[in-house]
Amino acid sequence: MAKDGERDADADSERNDDLDDESTQGDDETDDESEDDEPDLVEEIQRVIESVAQFGEYRRTQRKECHNLVRRFKLLLPLVEEVRDLAEPIPEKGVAWLRNLRCALLYAKELLKLCSQGSKIHLALETEAIMIRFHSVYDKLSQAFDNVPCDQLGISDEVQEQVELMHVQLRRARKRTDTQDIELAMDMMVVFSEEDDRNADNAIFERLAKKLELQKVDDLNIETMAIRNLIKERKGQQVESTQRIIRVLNKFKRFVGMEETNVLDDPVMPRLHKCTSLVIPHEFLCPITLEIMTDPVIVASGQTYERESIEKWFKSNHNTCPKTREPLAHLSLAPNYALRNLIAVWCENNKFKLPKKDTCLDLESCTIETVEEITSLVESLSSIHLEEQRKAVEKIRMLSKENAENRVLIAENGGIPPLVQLLSYPDSKLQEHAVTALLNLSIDEGNKRLISKEGAVPAIIEVLENGSTVAKENSAAALFSLSMLDENKEIVGISNGIPPLVNLLLNGTIRGKKDAATALFNLSLVHANKGRAISAGIVPPLLQLLKDTNLGMIDEALSILLLLVSNPEGRQEIGQLSFIETLVEFIREGTPKNKECAASVLLELCINNSSFILAALQFGAYEHLIEIKENGTNRAQRKANAILELICRSEQI
Repeated sequence: MAKDGERDADADSERNDDLDDESTQGDDETDDESEDDEPDLVEEIQRVIESVAQFGEYRRTQRKECHNLVRRFKLLLPLVEEVRDLAEPIPEKGVAWLRNLRCALLYAKELLKLCSQGSKIHLALETEAIMIRFHSVYDKLSQAFDNVPCDQLGISDEVQEQVELMHVQLRRARKRTDTQDIELAMDMMVVFSEEDDRNADNAIFERLAKKLELQKVDDLNIETMAIRNLIKERKGQQVESTQRIIRVLNKFKRFVGMEETNVLDDPVMPRLHKCTSLVIPHEFLCPITLEIMTDPVIVASGQTYERESIEKWFKSNHNTCPKTREPLAHLSLAPNYALRNLIAVWCENNKFKLPKKDTCLDLESCTIETVEEITSLVESLSSIHLEEQRKAVEKIRMLSKENAENRVLIAENGGIPPLVQLLSYPDSKLQEHAVTALLNLSIDEGNKRLISKEGAVPAIIEVLENGSTVAKENSAAALFSLSMLDENKEIVGISNGIPPLVNLLLNGTIRGKKDAATALFNLSLVHANKGRAISAGIVPPLLQLLKDTNLGMIDEALSILLLLVSNPEGRQEIGQLSFIETLVEFIREGTPKNKECAASVLLELCINNSSFILAALQFGAYEHLIEIKENGTNRAQRKANAILELICRSEQI
């Protein structure tokens, strides 16, 4: 049973430390030949350290981490030289330590080799997985330096101090969360998207080609060979990820006018010949498995993983986030309904079937038992006994959360109409379970239509206005889910669903605010709903989100404001002097994405009202727009340049 304040949160989940241990395959071979010859062992370690310097330039996406790691390699040379010059035979404890160090260095060397010679697209696409490997390297190196037998190895005090300093740096590196290139991640998502209209924006390809250093024919030919090597190494595994890499390679080739070549001409990859060229959006893939998620869940750090993957991680006695490596405040899992709905919509639009989970060895008998249970529960929803209804709706809520088959079975057995009726019951717990069950059921595309046909939208809005805190949050999430169908966007607007969402945005919990913002953004894609949102007073809470940096919702607020600013009433409401000043502040000090969004909003305001140009200048926007024009993201540069042209024209009038 879900606790109050949780959204069907379960307490489990994650995966093994050695996410990519294929890079240690050569370790055992060296162990045998070095076991009885300590000088060879020391020389091998020295060769490993020196060989790293021969790799040359590293891929831009991991360049900083690679340089940090190489720098630590070089710090080891004085230590190795002192051990090599030791007059006496190396003690057994020293030999054991050297073997441990060698294994850690070989593991690190393989990662550095990948970042130097591997596919640039692969490294950019799977940045999160590569960063997890870097953290694993730091773990292994740090463990190797936990107990260095300095006295037995004759290490001088000066080198001991250097070793201890490096040990401290390694421990710090394990705990540090890498700051990703947000702009690169966004551009990769756009390039992979089949639906995004920005896909045709040549500036995005130019920016990506520059970042990945794939602007020339020679670079793309080298990249093609790197991808072929990657395919051979994978031996038919990680098919979806490989398809994505090939697809973006071909996009780059088309962009520079190259003829596409068949990178799948190797016999080790026959499976891919039969697959479509469909590219799965990067955000739909689990950072651990790099496979499309069927049951995405959010951990305490705010990161999303496939439930099964994160549960394996937790069962391996980990209490950290695999991506950030930070300790988790708790191990509860909250279903990511918004992402799950997006995945479901994408799968239906692209006729893509999600992989089935082997949850039952005897699926047929399991289904029969489940059907009987669901049939009985649906009947109990209409019971005259309140307690029986409560138990039934709570159980259906849990079953509808578990898998796609249950969601279909509940709908096919007539579960949706009684659940909609229960939304009107005065019992708050009954309402909460019912609206959450409908939220779970709405993940299925067919169920979305069934739920809306039953007149659920007005009833959900009623719960959104008057329900418990958790019921309000899940009602907002349900409205977002249902409004993934365009016809439901208008239904929610007409049914007066926007005012209570705005109220939740203003007064809700952090989760409630995020649910409300997601729903309002989706609804505001319809022109009529922009006016409704403005009339409902959406602008003040959005401006408040811009001021409260602790909420971490600046990008969400700016994105909604960018939609609303195309509306005349929205421009009038938004275009206050204090807001212009706030935009200029983000243009001056915000993240690359903040600057891009703020410049976009400011441009829309300035195009329609020259007085905003003067206001922006008064708040010192000019010099910061110049800076963005020269050093900002490609899209931000275009927006800044357009604003500067407006400024120039206004001065000539």
